Amino acid sequence: MIPINGKNQMERESMMRERRRFPRLLLDLPLEYRVLNVPYAHGGLVVNASEVGLLIQSIKNIPVGERLVTLVLFPKGFELASLEVLTEVVWKDIHHEDDWEGFHYGLNFVRILDEDREKLKHLLSIQPSLEEISNPS
Repeated sequence: MIPINGKNQMERESMMRERRRFPRLLLDLPLEYRVLNVPYAHGGLVVNASEVGLLIQSIKNIPVGERLVTLVLFPKGFELASLEVLTEVVWKDIHHEDDWEGFHYGLNFVRILDEDREKLKHLLSIQPSLEEISNPS
């Protein structure tokens, strides 16, 4: 492994695990978001989530600090269910893939109803954590 800033990949992953109070879980779910008090919505994807926030990707350029009404869509049996949260953009990064260019955003939850928090907890309980995927037993 090539050290970066004096730390190898395993040390950096260990530090990330120790820093996180709430584990992040991989998701691949559609979402709809709109800037607070703006009527039109935009789409994106949830990349991962925890009990306190989301990592999403979108083609729209959203400023850090913006508050969004975020609707996450997920399958529930043969139906489509959703949970809605008020989020705030706490960081953003330009993201490039082979056939896609856009942004990754870190969103923190500002407000979530108890009913939606329960949906989120259930959704997170059935997903593999990033740690489980990066360190298979």
